[in-house]
Amino acid sequence: MLYRNFGKTNEKVSILGFGCMRLPLLPGGDPTKIDEEKAIKLVRHAIDTGVNYIDTAYPYHGTGMAHGGASEPFVARVLKDGYREKVKLATKLPSWLIKTRSDMDRYLNEQLKRLETDHIDFYLVHSLNHKDWDRLKENGIDKFLDSAIKDGRIKYAGFSFHDKLDLFKEIVDYYDWSFCQIQYNYLDEDFQAGTEGLKYASQKGLGVTIMEPLRGGKLVNNLPEEAKATFNKSDVKRTPSEWALKWVWNHPEVKVVLSGMNAMDQVTENIKIASETEANSLTEKELKIIDEVKNIIKEKVKVSCTACGYCMPCPSGVNIPGCFNAYNNYGMFGKDDTYNFIPSDQKASNCVECGGCETHCPQNISIRKELKNVKVLFE
Repeated sequence: MLYRNFGKTNEKVSILGFGCMRLPLLPGGDPTKIDEEKAIKLVRHAIDTGVNYIDTAYPYHGTGMAHGGASEPFVARVLKDGYREKVKLATKLPSWLIKTRSDMDRYLNEQLKRLETDHIDFYLVHSLNHKDWDRLKENGIDKFLDSAIKDGRIKYAGFSFHDKLDLFKEIVDYYDWSFCQIQYNYLDEDFQAGTEGLKYASQKGLGVTIMEPLRGGKLVNNLPEEAKATFNKSDVKRTPSEWALKWVWNHPEVKVVLSGMNAMDQVTENIKIASETEANSLTEKELKIIDEVKNIIKEKVKVSCTACGYCMPCPSGVNIPGCFNAYNNYGMFGKDDTYNFIPSDQKASNCVECGGCETHCPQNISIRKELKNVKVLFE
């Protein structure tokens, strides 16, 4: 296993982290019913072979975002028998549930009990966006983090992010963060924080953790045949997951890449890749092959939506960027389940064709027409 210094913390972290959001389930598919016998073997094998970054969150393996899921209590059990001392534990404050300053302490204290530990090594403010960030600032998120560090409940403060680059930079500059977590893969160089955000945070001394390096498995399981053939042109033969992970680790600003592994072959393959992938190790020829694959996939995009949000809010409540994101994922990878997570009152079928969105779209997309296509495909 290779390790990198985690920004200004100077902690040595394994470049592969175990994300406990997609653990194997018992028959029936209930997300709260983790197959603990199988999952414990996976996580402990990863730790035994050098992984020292374990990531979970309040709602993981739950029935919704409003209640604690099964992941944190599972992590408490898997880290018994001396395993807690071998790892850096990361979990997240459920930012969308915070209404007052006292809520912050209440949830952190609840998480400490759920995780059966007296401290969290890496504590993140979860899934920041404009709406939640403004409310957190008003309620003193900076003072909460200062006090939690001072009294030892958390060691380092960070945040995970799902919004636009300008907000990312604002958040980085607002507080003396130790680290952050962003979505990043070879298709998402310009998505949310993107490459510019990665470099910005690194320059400020933050350790950067990466989520979705495989785009939820789509860069492994749903690659177009032309993309697979392009990878096969390389002198060195690699699996799609190896190409994707090596691309992320090739960036020296990246310190940890999270993988939600739910089978032993995934664990062993990822550990093997993580044991031999240094920063800046891909050749110019290999990077060109990845660019070629990226272009093949992006040519299958259905709508040239950049999720800029100028079309929003829709007076009928349609989540236009969300609908188009699901539509584009379907075009690129042949199937997509993200549309299922859009609330029914925000789906394409709620469009009344008022056309107001089209007057604001900088890409000049025929939004009403494309929303009809989304409706036909998914609904």
